[in-house]
Amino acid sequence: MALHNRISRKELKERILKDTTPRTTISFYCYFRITDPAAYRNGLYRAFSAIGVLGRIYIAAEGINAQVSVPTANLEQLRIVLNEVPALNGLRLNIAVDDDGKSFYVLDIKVREKIVADGIDDPDFDMARKGKYVNAGEFNNLTNDPETIVIDMRNHYEFEVGHFENAIEIPSDTFRDQLPMAVDMMQEHMDKNIIMYCTGGIRCEKASAYMLHRGFKNVYHLEGGIINYVNQVKEEKLSNKFHGKNFVFDQRLGERITEEVIARCHQCGKPADTHVNCVNDACHLLFIQCEECRKQYDNCCSTGCQEFIHLPEEQQKEMRKGVDLGRNVFNKSRSRLKDLIK
Repeated sequence: MALHNRISRKELKERILKDTTPRTTISFYCYFRITDPAAYRNGLYRAFSAIGVLGRIYIAAEGINAQVSVPTANLEQLRIVLNEVPALNGLRLNIAVDDDGKSFYVLDIKVREKIVADGIDDPDFDMARKGKYVNAGEFNNLTNDPETIVIDMRNHYEFEVGHFENAIEIPSDTFRDQLPMAVDMMQEHMDKNIIMYCTGGIRCEKASAYMLHRGFKNVYHLEGGIINYVNQVKEEKLSNKFHGKNFVFDQRLGERITEEVIARCHQCGKPADTHVNCVNDACHLLFIQCEECRKQYDNCCSTGCQEFIHLPEEQQKEMRKGVDLGRNVFNKSRSRLKDLIK
């Protein structure tokens, strides 16, 4: 069988939108040694394809990072595939909180240098020495102490739509930039209890190890991240300290945790927390847009993009040549919208 997708993504997306098969969205990760990432990737692709898994998976010598959708009836087969690797036997699987089963429409498994790009090049850094896990109940108890510091290790656009009470934002676009920033920001609190969190646990686990590596003493990280926390809170009927929406990196772009809307539309400033991508294929800016602005700007981020999408298709294609979108994400500190919206 082919070890990569050969069908157009547009067709695959149309298929999954029409498919009525119940599917479950799951995320998981594990830091463990993989001696031959490429071989492991190929074997996993075969196994996952056979049971209908879709999603985005990164494989590296340091482990695996996965966000997937699987037919609900095949959940047990997914566990069997994972359990074949000793390090993954019994691995915690984070079940999505707010799931429509349409989170992914293709299976992408890629070999990377690292499963989380961290910028760490210190040969003495060791993931084996990481912070202490805390579950939802322990997190709530520790954060009841006003001296406990809670650090959000997600990107600014994730923090904007939802976060824990009294959490500190590390204002950056990338995890690799956040690590040294967190160390610098916390220099006066070396001996305090520090709890780090992220979406599913993978970033805050590495961040906790980095903080210990840099001399901090009492570092914790939320086991399974926000997703696992919210599920535990529901199951155990605990107080929920997360407010707003949990941003996720799939077609949903967010899981509704509470009904509070703590962000604002990037175009008009009204309360809103729905992330969208500008429909202009030469832009695709990720930003927050309310329903009124969606209609006013035809799903675009600006009048410039709105005018662009109404040009003849051939003219659009010609103008898109050579365009490198890179990380095209709205950032208040360097807003494109302020200049483009008239």
